[in-house]
Amino acid sequence: MTGTPAASFWRIAGLSYLQYVNRAAVSVRSALKEPAKSKLAAQTEFSYKASSWADGVQSEKVEITSLGAAGK
Repeated sequence: MTGTPAASFWRIAGLSYLQYVNRAAVSVRSALKEPAKSKLAAQTEFSYKASSWADGVQSEKVEITSLGAAGK
């Protein structure tokens, strides 16, 4: 043993755990065969409505359909 603490390979690669899990999920989904692939494709779509608050007043709700738009 080298005496250095063990680290997760995703951390060494500069990824967060969520980034690693998302990339792994994409790899698994792309490797699936039909009909499992089309069944999972329907489950990956999502949307929700978000709004911000300022001075106790809620702003207009905006529909979020992608993770890139979330939190903005």
